[in-house]
Amino acid sequence: MTEKRHALIHGDSLAFLRDRIPDNYFDALVCDPPAGIAFMGRAWDQSHGGREGWVEAFAAVFREALRTMKPGAHGVVWALPRTSHWTACALEDAGFEVRDVVTHIYGTGFPKSLDVSKALDKAAGAEREVVGRHPLPATPRAGTFNASFGPATITAPATEAARAWDGWGTALKPGSEHWILVRKPLDGTVAANCLKWGTGGLNIDACRLETAERLGRYVVQRERAYIDNSTGKGRWPANVAFSDEAAEGLNQQSDGASRFFYCPKAPKRERSEGLAEGEQNRHPTVKAQALMEWLCRLVTPPEGLVLDPFAGSGSTGVAALRQGFRFVGIEREQEYAEVARARLDAAANGTGGARAGTKPT
Repeated sequence: MTEKRHALIHGDSLAFLRDRIPDNYFDALVCDPPAGIAFMGRAWDQSHGGREGWVEAFAAVFREALRTMKPGAHGVVWALPRTSHWTACALEDAGFEVRDVVTHIYGTGFPKSLDVSKALDKAAGAEREVVGRHPLPATPRAGTFNASFGPATITAPATEAARAWDGWGTALKPGSEHWILVRKPLDGTVAANCLKWGTGGLNIDACRLETAERLGRYVVQRERAYIDNSTGKGRWPANVAFSDEAAEGLNQQSDGASRFFYCPKAPKRERSEGLAEGEQNRHPTVKAQALMEWLCRLVTPPEGLVLDPFAGSGSTGVAALRQGFRFVGIEREQEYAEVARARLDAAANGTGGARAGTKPT
């Protein structure tokens, strides 16, 4: 590898890891692999024929990732709830230990549901009467559907069957994503592994949750092992993270939101940080920097080397560099690899947003 603190490889992750990377090389794995649902029609998110084919294909990549990681090294691997069992099976088949699942809850998802009543009318060839319009704007393309808000018009069922199924759909509103926490098997005990390889633990204090609460005596007694009141380090990190929208809703209903990590989905201004003026990051699943920095801190030892075999537009690498880690990313799609390389170079030069070592508030 070069002397730079980061490298972005345009190529196949399985081949690169197998042919170029020695055993026990990386300190952490942080990645956002495909989910196998052909998201937005993208070829890179193909199902490989279904569960067995997908698990087999990605277990091969994760097996090489495991080989190149140091014993006891941890990883956090993104998964869509619908196919998270595929991802977990691929990780286990590769030899990883599944330790936990961090659930990121957000409030900005929108339903992608089939209207059963409308489907019945369409199948019957019946035309529905327009009885109103939604107050939200339609898309410029002549107004039948807005991808963010749904149909622009309100229609009434036309057939008896459609009336019976009015109000029925086929999907829930998406409001969460999973980050599967894994570990390469230890070389002996945790203590022995940490001393020999510099890996094996989670950086709890670096990921504690700040709190200004006046904790009652009962709470302190119950959580005295988990709250460091003397140094103000805050609460023990939980396996739940909230977006700003979800946290606000929780705060309105209870006093418990302060014990979780807040992070919104990636805002537009953040997606293209580090790119030349006028260029845009068009990757459809860009992850928020604050979340990725928190996850990198959790699993990476100081000065550690982070691997991302599915680098996309480089969000993991930018987060790793900002937190003072080193990074190797691999991306097969040329468009995304070019974007990732530009974002990483900007982050390394301190021109891509927050400075290295900063923490989200």
